[in-house]
Amino acid sequence: MWALCIGVVLIICITHWVYNWRHPRCKGNLPPGSMGLPLLGETLQFFSPNTSSDIPPFIKERMKRYGPIFKTNLVGRPVVVSTDPDLNYFIFQQEGHLFQSWYPDTFTEIFGKQNVGSLHGFMYKYLKNMVLKLFGPESLKKMLPEVEQAATRRLQQWSNEDSVELKEATASMIFDLTAKKLISYDQGNSDENLRQNFVAFIQGLISFPLDIPGTAYHKCLQGRKRAMRMLKKLLQERRENPRKHGSDFFDYILEELQKEGTILTEAIALDLMFVLLFASFETTSLAITLAIKFLTDHPLVLNQLTEEHEAILKQRENADSGLTWKEYKSMTFTFQFINETVRLANIVPGIFRRSLRDIQFKEYAIPAGWAVMVCPPAVHLNPAKYEDPLTFNPWRWKGMELNGGSKHFMAFGGGMRFCVGTDFTKAQMAVFLHCLVTKYRWNAIEGGNIIRTPGLQFPNGFHVKIMEKDSRKEGHNI
Repeated sequence: MWALCIGVVLIICITHWVYNWRHPRCKGNLPPGSMGLPLLGETLQFFSPNTSSDIPPFIKERMKRYGPIFKTNLVGRPVVVSTDPDLNYFIFQQEGHLFQSWYPDTFTEIFGKQNVGSLHGFMYKYLKNMVLKLFGPESLKKMLPEVEQAATRRLQQWSNEDSVELKEATASMIFDLTAKKLISYDQGNSDENLRQNFVAFIQGLISFPLDIPGTAYHKCLQGRKRAMRMLKKLLQERRENPRKHGSDFFDYILEELQKEGTILTEAIALDLMFVLLFASFETTSLAITLAIKFLTDHPLVLNQLTEEHEAILKQRENADSGLTWKEYKSMTFTFQFINETVRLANIVPGIFRRSLRDIQFKEYAIPAGWAVMVCPPAVHLNPAKYEDPLTFNPWRWKGMELNGGSKHFMAFGGGMRFCVGTDFTKAQMAVFLHCLVTKYRWNAIEGGNIIRTPGLQFPNGFHVKIMEKDSRKEGHNI
């Protein structure tokens, strides 16, 4: 009898819990949508791989069913997904007031509890200003020759190889340059390979968060631990052997750490370094690889891009002199090409925020504490804004100048958290393209297919054969 009573009570409790899971309480009208399975939510569907360059199936199917704003549950967290330009703009403009930056606990585990994306208010602005000292426009002017030298050196090296996997090769090039600027790291003079730890980290970055040996997520966490150990060791070595003249970001961080009353801690500094190293090379190498694929598939685009860069050389007194800041800023079509590449790349599938209080927007309520996910692919592939949105067309950007994010373009985020590395990314891409199209041609060998899980990946890489151009031959054939 008692067993029967306990069983009935248990069933009632579970039924009540499941009902509350599927029908969360709210002061007002929640957006339509499904909360999925208890505990799991719709996480499996969200991470399900797809090969489409269109709006991710997970998002597209729910947009058709529920409209531009809907609710779901990801990794145990209730989420309002926004593909609505007005709500997106509202979210970015209300940063720090009604919303604040937020990422799932799994991301916090990966990037560190003190990472710049999880910090708010004065601390975030303080770190942002620190990063701008390294990657802002004034620093980039001085860094431009180094970026060009790195691209020139690697392209010359690759032209002697039978095949180059572009994603890996460009990631290595950018990582080496960034690691040098940040921490004076040189793989040739180190006993450990710092980048290999980041490779292990990346492979499980956007995967189902199951921390069990053998899973991609577990390998990701292990890669982070090894990378953080190396960074901590390098920081300690710099402490013990300080330099007379600061030359990299580590020197700047040590100077900040030693200031009286500083708000910077070693934990925050190391997490910042980790995020900067990761963000600087992974997203940019993906964008460059996709850019070369687009050039391979669109000869007319390649021709115009080549003409723009060859015109720069022709206008010089000495064709072999280095790229100037004025020349870089004159690359009009190149920036149109970059905008179109990152619009279609949609490297970041979602930008997360958390509501700080109950919010009413249009007919919907967003409860306090809920996550909100802005979906850039839905914005960038909106046919109401972009004619034939899946078509690669750099000319659509003619006459348009973008100095930040907007309602219809958020490849680099938006609002006060607009990516501080945007200028550095564009410079890396533009300078690499300049060196490539003026002196080299290439043939695609294999790979180049993409998969999204939901972030962009090249599962089989993109293998090309790079060859020096014969200046005696005319034309711009790949």
